[in-house]
Amino acid sequence: MDIKKLLNKIRLKKIGVKEAMEELKFFPYEDIGFAKIDHHRNLRRGVGEVIFCPGKTPQQILQIMKRLSDTANPVIATRATNRIYRLVKKEIPEAKFYKDARLIVIQKKKSHSKKGKVLVITGGTGDYAVAEEAAVTLEILGNRVKRLYDVGVAGLHRLLQNIKSIAEAKVIIVIAGMEGALASVVGGLTDKPVIAVPTSVGYGANLRGIAPLLTMLNSCAPGVVVVNINNGFGAGYFAHLINR
Repeated sequence: MDIKKLLNKIRLKKIGVKEAMEELKFFPYEDIGFAKIDHHRNLRRGVGEVIFCPGKTPQQILQIMKRLSDTANPVIATRATNRIYRLVKKEIPEAKFYKDARLIVIQKKKSHSKKGKVLVITGGTGDYAVAEEAAVTLEILGNRVKRLYDVGVAGLHRLLQNIKSIAEAKVIIVIAGMEGALASVVGGLTDKPVIAVPTSVGYGANLRGIAPLLTMLNSCAPGVVVVNINNGFGAGYFAHLINR
């Protein structure tokens, strides 16, 4: 069905607003040659299409952000650089760069959730960039976030001193490199969903994140799910879906 037929159906009162919205969810994308932009993802998922910057030129990223800004709020570009941000900022003055999280965001109206709090935990300071990607993603999407960084298993008392924060969270993201045992520890301390993020932080046998990935996948603690190595955005997005 094309848009003209759909509008005609609405005009003739053959379908209601609810049915029209359902049909709009699967309408065609916008083809701009080098990209096919999904303007209706927000209707299907509750969050618009997100731009992954690596592999795209700064000009391509700018063009996609411009097109998305007509239909999506917020518009998010992940793994961005200062160079990309400078170009975007010239054309879109309201764009904001979260340097630590490596996110460029265009947000016309901020959303504030009264839902539960998401706790973001890291094993060490070396996991900071991935953690900020998760935490800032959550905040942009309107979630309340608490950060609990550098509380890994090498000094377990640091984690246990924050047991109240663990108990109060609705969703917990655990980010750790090295052997990645922290996710299992947290999973054994809470009845809330735990999203584990392995990072590439560690010595040679860490295998750039494969070691903690396998540890987390083999967790004996129930209620722990795992996203890909260094995928802070994916963890934040999934936690948002649970929390909303």
